[in-house]
Amino acid sequence: MDERNKLKLSVSDFIALTNQTLEYAYPVVEVEGEVASFKVNQGKYVFFDLKDESGSVGCFMMLFQLRLAVEDGMKVIVTATPKLTPWGKFSLTVRAIRPSGEGSLKKSFELLKAKLEKEGLFADDRKRALPMQPAHVAVISSTDAAGYADFIKILNDRWGGMKVEVAHVQVQGADAPDQIIRALKYFNTHDTPPEVIVIVRGGGSADDLSAFNDELLAREIAGSRVPTLVGVGHEVDVSLADLVADVRAATPSNAAQLLVPDRHEVARALRQRVAGILPRMDQAITQKQSLIRDQLEHIFAIVEHKYRDEENKLLSLQRVLSQVNPGNVLARGYALIRGEIVVGGTIEIEKSDTAITAEVKDVRKK
Repeated sequence: MDERNKLKLSVSDFIALTNQTLEYAYPVVEVEGEVASFKVNQGKYVFFDLKDESGSVGCFMMLFQLRLAVEDGMKVIVTATPKLTPWGKFSLTVRAIRPSGEGSLKKSFELLKAKLEKEGLFADDRKRALPMQPAHVAVISSTDAAGYADFIKILNDRWGGMKVEVAHVQVQGADAPDQIIRALKYFNTHDTPPEVIVIVRGGGSADDLSAFNDELLAREIAGSRVPTLVGVGHEVDVSLADLVADVRAATPSNAAQLLVPDRHEVARALRQRVAGILPRMDQAITQKQSLIRDQLEHIFAIVEHKYRDEENKLLSLQRVLSQVNPGNVLARGYALIRGEIVVGGTIEIEKSDTAITAEVKDVRKK
C-alpha cells in the first residue's frame, strides 16, 4: 500500500470517526442477550454486560430510563446505539430495555411487584371506590382494538347518557407506556377532570401486555388524583397496572360492568321495590285512618261530655233563677210592697194579678 494513501488520525479523531461511521451505519440496533454484572452506580448510572454463548458487550444507560426490574441471568432485548468510548472501549448506549421470553418477563414482573408492594402501592387502604353512576368518564385505550369496542358497547347497553372522553394510545410496544402516562397526566390536570379514568386493553401474549408492567406507568396510575379502573387482558392476566389501580376489572367488558349499573336491572329492582312498598303504604294509610278515627271519636266524646256538663249547669242556674223570679213568687200568693213603711205613709202592694195603694196605720216590730 502506498504510504501516501494511509489515513493518519489522532486517537480522539479516530474515536470520533469510528462513532460517526457507527452512527451512520447502525444508528439504532436491537441486541438480545443475557444480563451479567448488572449494577447501579451513584443512583444514576446503570452498567451491565449483555452476553450469549460466544460473546459479550458492555452496556450503559441512565437509571431513569430503566422502566423494569432487571437482574443477572435475565434474557433481554436492548434498543441501543453502538459507541466507542473515549477510553477505547466499545459499548452499547441503551435507550430502552425489555425482557425477552416468558421466563424473563415473569421474573421482571415479580421483582418489580415486590418492590412496589413494599412501598405500599397495592395496599387496600389507599384505594378509592368508584362513583356509583358517573356522568363524566375518561377512557385510555386504542380505539382500533376489540377490547375498546367491547367496553363502549357494554357501557352504552348498560347505562348510556354519559360524557365519555377518549385518549387514543398504543396499548403495546415500547411507546405504549409513555403514551398512556401522557393521557393520565392530561386527564388529571384537566379544568373539569372526569369522575373516573378507565384503562382498557384486550387479551394478548405476555409480551403484548408487558407495557402495563412498566414502573413509571404503575406509579402514574397509583398517583392519579382521579379514581382509576383498569381492565387489561383476560381474567388470568394480572399486570402491575391492575394491582395499583383503585379497582381492577378482569376484562374490558367487566370494566364496563363494574363502572355502571344495568339500567334494565335497575328498572326491575325499582319495580320490585315499588311493588313491595305499595302494600305497606296501604297498610300504613289504613292504620293512620283508624288512628285518626279513634282520635276524632275521643275528641267528640270529650266535647259531648263538656256540652252535657255545661247544659246541666245552665239548667241548674235556670232553676235557681226561676225560684227567685218575682213573678213566680207572686204567683205563689206573695206580694211585693214598695214605698216607705211609716205610720201615715202610703205604700203600693203588688200581687200577681192586682196592684193596691194603701195607707200605713200601724208599724210594729216582731
